[in-house]
Amino acid sequence: MIHEKIIIQEKSASFAEAYMMTYFWEESRELYPGLRRPVILICPGGAYRMTSDREAEGIALRFMAAGYHAAVLRYSTDRRHPAPLLQAAKAVSILKERSDEWLIERNSVIVSGFSAGGHLAASLGVFWNRPWLSEKLNLSREAIRPAGMILSYPVITSGEFGHQESFRNLLGEEYEERKEELSLEKQVSGDTPRTFLWHTMEDTTVPMENSFLFLMALRRNGIPAEYHLFPYGKHGIGLGNELTAGADGSGIVPCADCWSELAVKWLLREFPW
Repeated sequence: MIHEKIIIQEKSASFAEAYMMTYFWEESRELYPGLRRPVILICPGGAYRMTSDREAEGIALRFMAAGYHAAVLRYSTDRRHPAPLLQAAKAVSILKERSDEWLIERNSVIVSGFSAGGHLAASLGVFWNRPWLSEKLNLSREAIRPAGMILSYPVITSGEFGHQESFRNLLGEEYEERKEELSLEKQVSGDTPRTFLWHTMEDTTVPMENSFLFLMALRRNGIPAEYHLFPYGKHGIGLGNELTAGADGSGIVPCADCWSELAVKWLLREFPW
């Protein structure tokens, strides 16, 4: 396994560094010489206040076990918008730029996000083609374009069903001024990538309407999507099994732990390796 720390934004006197941890398959000349694999860039949740371990390494290993490259983005939670989005876009560009070295299928970079990390992943999905984003990074739009998205109980809307803590942490003093702009169900276009979404009905922290509003926007714009809603499971269950359970055993939800199997089936159909 190629397990490296890739710096996305250097630490400064005021801010922590942002970085990406890789979980890449090494080339085996015996089994699969020259095989290029899609890569899933994982954005953990944490209300834009932290990045949760529950939605990091265990998720990466789950996708890696299915034959995919994976990477975990530890984006900034001490910098305001658009810093996390710029870091996610930069991470995608690095994965594409070094695709020959890491045997990545350049046109199959998928962003995956949980909760507020789902908002970050979806933000890249809806804003990648906006000139201001690529210009800030001095990159082409194609260099930062994700090919697909996997959104797990994502923060989407800043409206009635919004998780306002996430928006306040992300926007700071600009909360009132910019929360509408970052209500992502209003930003979907025909250029938004195909998407896999899932949520639980018991989630009262980030209600399932977040996923549903985004799904409806995808449908209106003709974007292929797969959506799964499970009856049980509180917010932030990760894989829903022992691998991402809390120390007290919370987060084990048998009726919802099949979401990753369903996501892998979606990946194998849409982005086979």
